[in-house]
Amino acid sequence: MRSILIAAAFGLAISILATPVAVHLFRRKGFGQEIRDDGPESHLAKKGTPTMGGTVIVGATVGGYLIAHLFLLDQPGRGVTASGLLVLFLMVGLGTVGFLDDYLKIRFRRSLGLNKTAKLVGQLVVGVAFAVLALNFPDEAGITPASEFVSYVRDIDPLFLGSVGFVILAYLFIAGFSNAVNLTDGLDGLAAGCSAMVCGAYTVISFWQFTHDCTSESIAGCYTVRDPLDVTLVAAAGLGACLGFLWWNTSPARIFMGDTGSLALGGLLAGLAVVTRTELLLVVLGGLFVAVTLSVVIQVAFFRATRRRVFRMAPLHHHFELAGWTENTVIVRFWLVTGMSVAFGLGLFYADWLTFAGL
Repeated sequence: MRSILIAAAFGLAISILATPVAVHLFRRKGFGQEIRDDGPESHLAKKGTPTMGGTVIVGATVGGYLIAHLFLLDQPGRGVTASGLLVLFLMVGLGTVGFLDDYLKIRFRRSLGLNKTAKLVGQLVVGVAFAVLALNFPDEAGITPASEFVSYVRDIDPLFLGSVGFVILAYLFIAGFSNAVNLTDGLDGLAAGCSAMVCGAYTVISFWQFTHDCTSESIAGCYTVRDPLDVTLVAAAGLGACLGFLWWNTSPARIFMGDTGSLALGGLLAGLAVVTRTELLLVVLGGLFVAVTLSVVIQVAFFRATRRRVFRMAPLHHHFELAGWTENTVIVRFWLVTGMSVAFGLGLFYADWLTFAGL
């Protein structure tokens, strides 16, 4: 338990202390955000706000995780693991794709960086590499970081995918969630706050799996997962990093996370879901991200079919802005929706355990 608190505390400390340094450095370098011309007019005042703050989130998450392990050196069997490193690899890899996107926006002074093809290729390389590696590295019990089944709260036995099927589905899942967080990152503090809550949920889920691990206790309702405690450290470090960044990112934001942060956080959440065998549960926990993405899909599909719009503007948060809600109102209410989604998802997780434990 102490190591979890250390990971969260150092993730928070690194993020909250390093962010103002990043603000000063990026402002001096001229790394200012370009604003889309067709967005809400109120956002034009944000032009020039330093971006690429996601570098701090990624660095704080990795730093919090590694520092926590320094306090575990005297405990046998508590070193870094394949599951923890793979989730961090996914986060850093997608963060790198986002960094390239942000850099091109700054370099050419435009609101669009990498084209869609280049971004998807980057996500494809990182996502497939993660999926292939996650099917390897079995532990003493033969458990790998990921499984070849579709999972909800645990693997669903009838839905066996095989290795090729898993890699394909994992890529789609990872690309989908990284883009979902990216679409949600449109208001000050919105994506960071929502991501913090989902990371908090995965801290609880993975620690519960650690305390009910089938490799250490053969009881009804136990979980067949690899390295649940190490995954908890990653989730806790991510939680702290998001909260520390949110201190400086709340409205009016002094820095934006950019695609560097949003793609990285989407990868972090997707990776946590894969290694905890809760892919479908993430759809509930991250319900707001799903809703925002669906608003874009619906808007585009309906407009192409009828030349009319369902929403005033997509993604969904801009629709409510144009409906008269202030930016802070949208943010807080969307945080509340995420909080309810997380509470409901944790309830489903616990209800499943009660069922399997026969309680």
